Amino acid sequence: MIPLQLTLKNFLSYQEASLNFRGLHTACICGSNGAGKSSLLEAITWVIWGQSRAASEDDVIHAGTINVRVDFQFISNAEIYRIIRTRQRGKGSSLDFQVENGESVRSLSGKGLKDTQQQIINYLKLDYDTFINSAYLRQGRADEFMQRRPTERKQILADLLKLDHYEKLANQAKDLSKQFKGQAEQLELTIESLEQQLQQKQNLSQEVATIAQDIQAQQILQEAEAEKLRELRVTESQRENWEKQLHLNQNQYKASGSECDRLVTEQNQTRQQLQQLDTILQQSTTITSNYENLLQLRRQEETLSTKFQVYQDTTAKKQALENQLSQKNHQLNLQIQQLVTKLESLTTEEKNLQTILRQAPEVETGLKKLELCRQRISQLDKLQSQAAPLLQQRTHLTTEIKTAKAQLNAKLEQRKNQESHLTQQLAKIPSLRQEALKVDAQIQELAKKQEYYEHLEQKGKDKSSIKEKLGYEKETYEKQLNELAQKLELLSVPEPICPLCEQNLDDHHRHQIVSKTHQQQENLNNHIWKAQEDITNLEQKLGQLRQEYLQIKKELETRSSLQTFFGQLEAQIEAGAENHGNLQTLKQEIEEIEALLLGGNYALDLQQQLDSVNNSLNNLNYNEETHALLRGEEKQLKWAEIKQSNIQTANRRQGEIDREKPRLTGQLNQLQKELGELAQTSALAEQLQQIEQDIQALNYDRNEHQALLNRLRQAESSNLQYQQLKQAEQQHPEVVNKLEKITQTLGERIRDREIIKQNLDSITIQINTITDQREAIQALVNTLQTRREQLDRLIAQRGRLEQSLEQSKLLQQQSEDTKIQLKEVNKKYRVYRELSLAFGKNGLQTMMIENVLPQLEAETNQILARLTGNQFHVLFLTQKAGKGSTKKQTSKMIDTLEIVIADSQGTRAYETYSGGEAFRINFSIRLALARLLAQRAGTSLQMLIVDEGFGTQDSEGCDRLIAAINAIASDFACILTVTHMPQFKEAFTHRIEVRKTNQGSQVYLLS
Repeated sequence: MIPLQLTLKNFLSYQEASLNFRGLHTACICGSNGAGKSSLLEAITWVIWGQSRAASEDDVIHAGTINVRVDFQFISNAEIYRIIRTRQRGKGSSLDFQVENGESVRSLSGKGLKDTQQQIINYLKLDYDTFINSAYLRQGRADEFMQRRPTERKQILADLLKLDHYEKLANQAKDLSKQFKGQAEQLELTIESLEQQLQQKQNLSQEVATIAQDIQAQQILQEAEAEKLRELRVTESQRENWEKQLHLNQNQYKASGSECDRLVTEQNQTRQQLQQLDTILQQSTTITSNYENLLQLRRQEETLSTKFQVYQDTTAKKQALENQLSQKNHQLNLQIQQLVTKLESLTTEEKNLQTILRQAPEVETGLKKLELCRQRISQLDKLQSQAAPLLQQRTHLTTEIKTAKAQLNAKLEQRKNQESHLTQQLAKIPSLRQEALKVDAQIQELAKKQEYYEHLEQKGKDKSSIKEKLGYEKETYEKQLNELAQKLELLSVPEPICPLCEQNLDDHHRHQIVSKTHQQQENLNNHIWKAQEDITNLEQKLGQLRQEYLQIKKELETRSSLQTFFGQLEAQIEAGAENHGNLQTLKQEIEEIEALLLGGNYALDLQQQLDSVNNSLNNLNYNEETHALLRGEEKQLKWAEIKQSNIQTANRRQGEIDREKPRLTGQLNQLQKELGELAQTSALAEQLQQIEQDIQALNYDRNEHQALLNRLRQAESSNLQYQQLKQAEQQHPEVVNKLEKITQTLGERIRDREIIKQNLDSITIQINTITDQREAIQALVNTLQTRREQLDRLIAQRGRLEQSLEQSKLLQQQSEDTKIQLKEVNKKYRVYRELSLAFGKNGLQTMMIENVLPQLEAETNQILARLTGNQFHVLFLTQKAGKGSTKKQTSKMIDTLEIVIADSQGTRAYETYSGGEAFRINFSIRLALARLLAQRAGTSLQMLIVDEGFGTQDSEGCDRLIAAINAIASDFACILTVTHMPQFKEAFTHRIEVRKTNQGSQVYLLS
């Protein structure tokens, strides 16, 4: 990724800023602390990945604004891309991803923000974590790596290499192994429970015979009790009819009494209302006089209310004019004070400018020295431009040679893995044949169960059809039973009618019809009980068939998977015959690749080109250290340019002050004159006097108005009295008529009540001649209900026992199937337990770290050699002998990540090196880690951002760092360094200065 253009709006400390990276190869981002240097780098990470140092998404928006926008244009894989990200405070974000083809622009955005973000990562082949650990060298990251204990460094390296994916796989495998272990324990408990149940299924046939005898005895007793209940209900039906007639007449007598009481109460209320109306009509003269006085007071109050409104409006205008006059006076005083302050500030500034102008001769001398230094630097720049392509070509060739070697190693490892895999496959063929025979036997067994499954299905359909027929017959019997009950209800009235000829029946014929109907009811009840018993038996048998049906269906579900597995086994056995020839071919390829690596006979044309480039670099005789020292001298002389700019600015400012002071003095005199005239002759003062005269002419008395309102409130009651008088005149004739009607109706209700009393006495005499049989009927019904419940429980118990006999066979088969399932679950438990160990920290993770460390060590030593002039060398050790090992015992090796540092005097601890030396070691390891992570992400590291603590370096150390950065410049398309040290930032041809202003941070590009 090579940056081209960055445009910011309201991002962190920036309001409006734009930075053009075109033509920048190595540049320094400098400025004071807090000026906004890091915000430029945060803008790049935010626009591409939506991540920054801000705690929340709205924190990236500049204080006091509501939205933010960042536009970033860059080159990646020879294509020009553009990303635009915006956000509104408290709302959502938007993201646009584009690619430029000449003058046309094509959008690469997805359907939404998440989809577009994934598109960006796919095109760049770079995510946020890889970027900040590779292209972006943040301060303190390498030092953290070195300061940790050796046992902790391996975890840090694992985090950078994103080996947590294997840790997740290990946890998943561990969870699955625990899951299968739990299933195995559950299956063992199930087998134990099934065995216990099989032991309990004993002597069930004897219990079924005993319960059948109890059912027959209960049915005989139930029939006798039902016959007695029918006789009692006939007698009770006659008594209930007479009680209904008695209850009806009692309700009529009670309702008649309530109606008479209501009429008496209404008669009394009407008489009271008539007396109240007569009282109001007698006071008509007094009420009319008071009402006319109220109307007069209301007319007087309306006049005074009009005056009060005018008085309020005029008073409000007076208050507004007084406020305007006070505000105008305050504004003039404030303007006068501001002008006085400006004149004093100009005087002070004029004194400071004179001090700057006196430095002009010294600045001229410094400018001449600076010009001579730049001429010498220009000569070395030409040599550098010739050497830079050669350095870049050398790095490119070295990388390609290493890549070719790595490809051969990867191919060799792949072939060896294939060889191991084929060997394992050939060893598995005998066991696969045995497994295929076993699976085929299981498939044949399931085919037999399929035929039995179809037989059960047809048997269940036949029994369901019989059950439906019995249900229909039961419903028919119940409908006929309801019709007989309705017939008996018609025969229970005092004068029953024959259902056939519709003639009145005497007692003899009614008793014959009732007896015949009861006999029909008994026959229908017997049919219903028999149908219900048959339905219950069918349901029990259907339940047994359904369980057996479901069990066989569950077993048959594995048939298709077994057939598929059998086909896979046959395919593996057939493929095993072809693996013999492939294995011989692989062994021959492995021998050829090992010979190439041992003799170094790979990428020969690239090795010849590398030798040619090294000879060309030696002929140029270009010295990076001399070049860096001259740049440092140029930096020290640049103060003359800065001071010359200050002198020119001071001359311009002095002229502006000479023109500004007379103008400000004239404005001050004019404002003082306006302040004196404001209170005397202004238009506001004249308007205020006129309003005061209008208030006096209005002649409004507030006390007089309040007294009138009090009299009006006291007289308001006469309005209600007047309304009551009018209503009384209308209601008096109506109330007189109402009283006459109530008196007439009351007499009629009293006569009706006497007739109802005579009927009640006659019915009471008839009821006393009939015996009450309700308690005997209820006792017999309860006994019969208890008998039915006992009979239902016995039938249900018999069904459960018969079902248990059938289930004992199923339990035996279920026990055998569960044992087979337990064996399979234990096998899966062992497999996933081994996988959790393979993916763990001591498995693949350790192997990958050990494969990466040689490349990391080579990159680190290559960079460290440039920084120290081949004085230091780093070695990574992944194992060491344990503390408990002795010469007599075999040493026990433990995992670690030791970093051994050697110089010309030997090896010594990292803590013994000075701050500058330690920083160069850290910087080398950090940059090597960056290159390694970029290569693993599948992208080339074209951009480098260095934000390290250069303050630990002395003058010589800074020069070496500058020389090292210039030396590795050919490896990158763009290098940005962030610092505030003057001697460091002046060493770069291009500087990006960041300054904090009142309009936010500003960016200036200097050459």
